[in-house]
Amino acid sequence: MRDAVDRFEAARPMLLGLAYRLLGSRADAEDAVQDTFLKWQSNERDGVENAQAWLTTVCTRHCLDLLRAADRARVDYIGTWLPEPVQTSDDDADPALATALDASLTVAFLLALQRLTPKERAAYLLHDIFDRPYSEIAATLELQEPACRQLVTRAREHVATARVRQATPRERQARLLAAFRDAIATGSTALLAGLLREDVRLAADGGGKVTALRRVMHGAEVHRFIAAGLHAWWTPDMLADATLNAAPGFVVREHGVVTATVTFAWDDDGRVADIFVMRNPDKLRTVERCAIPPAAGACVQPH
Repeated sequence: MRDAVDRFEAARPMLLGLAYRLLGSRADAEDAVQDTFLKWQSNERDGVENAQAWLTTVCTRHCLDLLRAADRARVDYIGTWLPEPVQTSDDDADPALATALDASLTVAFLLALQRLTPKERAAYLLHDIFDRPYSEIAATLELQEPACRQLVTRAREHVATARVRQATPRERQARLLAAFRDAIATGSTALLAGLLREDVRLAADGGGKVTALRRVMHGAEVHRFIAAGLHAWWTPDMLADATLNAAPGFVVREHGVVTATVTFAWDDDGRVADIFVMRNPDKLRTVERCAIPPAAGACVQPH
C-alpha cells in the first residue's frame, strides 16, 4: 500500500498541472486528482506496468467528463467567464522548462484552450506541454494515433493564431505594475498608457456573485474605467504584488480579505493586450492557500 501511495504522489504534481490547464479551475482540478487517487487505490495494481500512464489516462478522462458538464453550465454563466487564478512559484521549476511551462499557465493561454474542443485540448496539453507520446495519448483518448496527431495540429494552429505564448521581459512587467499602481493612486493613466495597446481590452469575472463588468471594455474606455472607477474603489495599499498564473500581477485585499486579482496578457511588441480582473469570490478561495510550481502543479503552502 505504501508503494502505491508513493507512486501516486510522484505523479500528483503532473496530474494537478494537467487537470488545472484542462479545466481552468483549481478546485475542479483538485477534485479530479482526488477522484484519480480513489480509483488508483481501488484498482488491482499488479497488472499496471506504467503507473503514470494509467493515472494520466484516468485523470484526463475524468476531466473530459467534467468539461462536458462545465460547457452546459457555462451557457448560464453571468457575465464574462475567466479561469480561476492561482498563485504560482517557480522555486522547483527546471530552468530549461520554465519558459514554456510558464506560458502554458497564463490566463490568456488558458482562455485560448477554452476555444478548443475538449479532445483537442487534452491531446495538445498531453503532447506539447507534458511530452506524452502519441501512442499513450491515443490510448487515453481511445483514438487512433493519426487522429491524435490531427487534434494536436489543429490545436497548435489555434494557439499560434491567438499569440498567447509570448515571453515578456520581467523588467517591463515590473514597469507595468508600477504604472498600474500609479494610476490607482493618482487617477491618471499617463504612465500606464505607453505600456498598453491602443485597443487594449479589460474583462472582469464576478460570476453574478459580486458587482463586476458584464461586458469586455476596449481602448479608451479602459483608460477611463481605471482612472475613474478603479481609482475610486481601490487604493495602492490594497494592491499586493503577486505571481499569478506564472506572471506578475496583483492580489487586492479589502480589510484583509482577498476581493480581486489583476493579471495581464502581452502582445508580441511588449504591450498589454488584455487586463483580467477576477472578482468572483468562489474563484478567489484558493488564492494564497497554495501555490502551483509552473513546472509541475504541486501544492506548496506559502510561507
